[in-house]
Amino acid sequence: MSLVCEICGKKPMSGRTIKRRGMAKAKGGAGRKITGHTLRRFLPNLQKVKVMINGVKKSLRVCTRCIKKGKIQKA
Repeated sequence: MSLVCEICGKKPMSGRTIKRRGMAKAKGGAGRKITGHTLRRFLPNLQKVKVMINGVKKSLRVCTRCIKKGKIQKA
């Protein structure tokens, strides 16, 4: 199963986590230094919902933003 909202098409996005070491200047240190980047994924919050489409019940994977906005009609 793919991680895509079947209403709006929202998909996973890529990003990075940043590793830092050292103490912040505000706390009396020499400053925070970046020591590495690691790729990560931001996954959409998908829920399995039973939806009425043209009078037929279907089970869809829908993001919570679409559920809150009322873009679907629950069965």
